[in-house]
Amino acid sequence: MENKTYDTIIFDLGAVLVDWNPRYLYRKLFKEEAEMEHFLANVCTSDWNEEQDGGRSLQEATELLVAQHPAFEPQIRAFYGRWVEMLNGALEGTVEIFKTLKESGRYKIYALTNWSGETFPIALETYPFFAWFDGILVSGDEKMRKPHAAFYQLLLDRFNIDPKHAIFIDDNLRNVKAAEQHGIETIHFTSSEELEVALKGRGIL
Repeated sequence: MENKTYDTIIFDLGAVLVDWNPRYLYRKLFKEEAEMEHFLANVCTSDWNEEQDGGRSLQEATELLVAQHPAFEPQIRAFYGRWVEMLNGALEGTVEIFKTLKESGRYKIYALTNWSGETFPIALETYPFFAWFDGILVSGDEKMRKPHAAFYQLLLDRFNIDPKHAIFIDDNLRNVKAAEQHGIETIHFTSSEELEVALKGRGIL
């Protein structure tokens, strides 16, 4: 590994550079933590949300769930109606790492994100550092998402990335493993502190 050279860094966004979590909103809407967790596990689930990341419209997704769970209609409509309240700022430690990498001028830096194409423009306006990327691939715009192989291949093709000289950073182990199967070295993100150590160990920072 010490002889490997890197020219490309690929970041995931949610839970790596941006603190997004539906619980920031739903703690305002449910009195009991257990009730909130039941709602997120059984109504507005991760699988349901990922369909919007893959390109399904927010309106279609919302009406589908309201029809299935009419008792939770207000809470379901809040998912996208008050989506901005799920954002809790940037993860500043990772942003500092990003800034250092960008200012070094040694790397092309891209983002590969599972994100609805309808809500991503809000994040783009909210977080100025998104403009630092050399390119961003948004799943909702491309109608494909991680961990599907085609999404990784699209990234490599569109930005002419050689996977042998790239490294991919994501908090989701499923997405990390999918990148590895595509020949891309990975760092499983757990904290900015551990990311810094991992990058320094590779001579990237």
